Amino acid sequence: MIEHDLKYCPKCRDEYRVEMQICATCGVPLILGADLAVMENKGASRRTRKGALTPDDQLVVIFQGALGDLKHLKVLLEAEQIGVMISKDGESCGGGCCAPKFLLQVRQEEVRDALEVLAEEHRRATALAEHDATHSGAVFNPEAGEAVCPACGFAFATTATTCPDCGLCFG
Repeated sequence: MIEHDLKYCPKCRDEYRVEMQICATCGVPLILGADLAVMENKGASRRTRKGALTPDDQLVVIFQGALGDLKHLKVLLEAEQIGVMISKDGESCGGGCCAPKFLLQVRQEEVRDALEVLAEEHRRATALAEHDATHSGAVFNPEAGEAVCPACGFAFATTATTCPDCGLCFG
């Protein structure tokens, strides 16, 4: 339940006293509960989700993978009132030499919402939102005198083929 006179982080939804300004976890500015409630109401009215699937629904595959991974994603989507189904991929070899593949399916009209939920879960699970990607485009050039590690941003001499700070190997 959102308390209108408290502050909340718009990202992680942590609750704070009204005098607080920044989320301790995410580092983003806090908003009043009243403003958060308005934002959530606008989002809810924008989406027309139907919940559980019916036999008449036209389904689209949005993800393929191991059953355990898909079960987790199914729970997330169902919590958002998105109809979802897991089915076995009929194209598996069936010879027992490889793990069977499963398909995660949603209603065609809910694909966009489902992909947004999955993208947010990916950002949360991998902590990409909190990761500094400033140096992610760095390229190790052994002919240059110095390199910047794309993983951690540490500058080091190219005589080494491993980042001395994080251990990323460039060999």
